[in-house]
Amino acid sequence: MPHRKSDASGVSRGRSRAPLDLSLLRTFLVVHRSGSFTAAARVLGLSQPTVTTQIRSLEQQLGRELFERRPRGAVPTSVADELAAQVAAPIDALAAVADRGPLAAEKRPDPVHLAGPAELVCARVLPALAPLTGRGVRLRVTMGLTDDLLDGLRGGRFDLVISTVRLRGRTLVAVPLADEEFVLVAAPAWAERVGPGRVAAEGPAALRGVPLLAYADDLPIARRYWWHVFGERLTEEPAITVPDLRGVLAAVVAGAGVSVLPRYLCLDALASGAVVPLLLPEDPPINTRYLAQRPGTPANPHVQLVRDLLLRSAPAW
Repeated sequence: MPHRKSDASGVSRGRSRAPLDLSLLRTFLVVHRSGSFTAAARVLGLSQPTVTTQIRSLEQQLGRELFERRPRGAVPTSVADELAAQVAAPIDALAAVADRGPLAAEKRPDPVHLAGPAELVCARVLPALAPLTGRGVRLRVTMGLTDDLLDGLRGGRFDLVISTVRLRGRTLVAVPLADEEFVLVAAPAWAERVGPGRVAAEGPAALRGVPLLAYADDLPIARRYWWHVFGERLTEEPAITVPDLRGVLAAVVAGAGVSVLPRYLCLDALASGAVVPLLLPEDPPINTRYLAQRPGTPANPHVQLVRDLLLRSAPAW
């Protein structure tokens, strides 16, 4: 038998093999980035069986398996990773030209679909992006929990997502957006009852009997603060839970108890004296927010405008 050469990905090459179909490569790239055939079908506007058929056809042409089919999605093989690295840039460039079309100057860019946590979006993101409406940018904003929003980003529902967690994997890319510092706060009346300096001197014991207000029953923010600052596990049950930190802040201002909140959300209340910090640790807990999007160059130029303005504005938050 004649010797057949192999490329870097291990896919055999021969003179008789037909050129790969660009449409199959585009489908492959969307599956690789979205992490599932179903999500890729939504992005491409195809049926899921059609996507499956196209991937199988490409695998037959290459003679190698590209994805491992699992219940939670399609996991790329090393061959798929190598192929994606080879074709991503040229396919993205072609897609950008194709999406613009011959009447690009006359076409109004689509709305930018942005998603993130409600409190940060309302308090910081929307004010930062307000100038873009004067430049013709249209925004469609969704608020919710990070895991759900990232699933929507993978599936093509969103252009950009502000994530509360650091991303791993190849289906999404993210850059740090802003750090938020957490502060233990109470209304002045509760601060007087606790006593000046007692939290610094006695730790959580100074707060025994003080109602604790939180985002959820499992106290995700307060638990982290307790462990980071006091080195203790938080075992209290919340007196009030509100699935919106703006509601928690309102309850604190009204004198319902104490809470741990992002400093950016409390700035006005701290400045006016409506709430006061019970402790100012040298090393407060900090959480990093990330700006996530799918790999590739977005065809909509307004997506880049929104992304750039967020990255410029966020350091001042």
